[in-house]
Amino acid sequence: MMEIRRLGEQIGAEIKGVDVRTMCEETFARIYQAWLDFNVIAVRDQNLSIEQFLAYSRRFGRLQPHYKKDANHTEHLEITVMGVDKFRPDGTLDLDIYARGGVGFHTDGAYDAEPFKATQLYALAIPSRGGDTYFASMYAAYDALPDALRRRLEGVRATYLVRHHRNDPVPPTEEELRAKSVSHPILARHPETGRNVLYFDATKVMRIEGTDKAESDALIDELAGYVVQPGAQYTHKWVRGDVVIWDNRCSFHKAAADYPPEEDRIHWRVSIKETTQVH
Repeated sequence: MMEIRRLGEQIGAEIKGVDVRTMCEETFARIYQAWLDFNVIAVRDQNLSIEQFLAYSRRFGRLQPHYKKDANHTEHLEITVMGVDKFRPDGTLDLDIYARGGVGFHTDGAYDAEPFKATQLYALAIPSRGGDTYFASMYAAYDALPDALRRRLEGVRATYLVRHHRNDPVPPTEEELRAKSVSHPILARHPETGRNVLYFDATKVMRIEGTDKAESDALIDELAGYVVQPGAQYTHKWVRGDVVIWDNRCSFHKAAADYPPEEDRIHWRVSIKETTQVH
């Protein structure tokens, strides 16, 4: 029998007693609702082939190959294999692979005109210690904003550009920003739950529209202080066979990047968008 158990005060739940390979639509509907309710869910004790993992992931939406093509599985481009080839030929550790996702709390796909609905990981190998993933609620971040700041942010958008950040050593040109950047409202509403969120990625944002650089940087730093709220966090301690999905529309996440480098921490990862393409 399927069991759903809350893990954090406001975010995070685990699901046991279900095999995602064979479950019926009614069971999946319960899982999907739990995901909407808790932002992040961990389905435990799964034993999946690549095809089975992809089939389960597609029940949440449309799969999007990652823009870093060299990280994609050679036969299944929708899958990114996380944590492999972290040592260079000379034996030194490649921190971009080892510490991927560990720079700061962020949401996946903000650089896309149609941001990612969800990200899902399947744990293949887990280190003896460390390697956790931290989550925080965008709902709580929104609720924590002072009224004056919330009023200031009404209708304000943030600009993102893939592979770039506001502190790039070589910033993009204004022409490149105009041609390739995207922008999203900082104060947004979740399309399924209807709840308000602080949609903001301090690790990738280029600038706050309608401000000069000094004001934009100050506002970005201020907003970053609201991302993690007391009682609205969840730390996932991975177990092999976990399938964890988080809602990028209402949750931030960050990798701990603290496990023994000589040990494996390997996941299959998929990026999920809405089933029907947004234009």
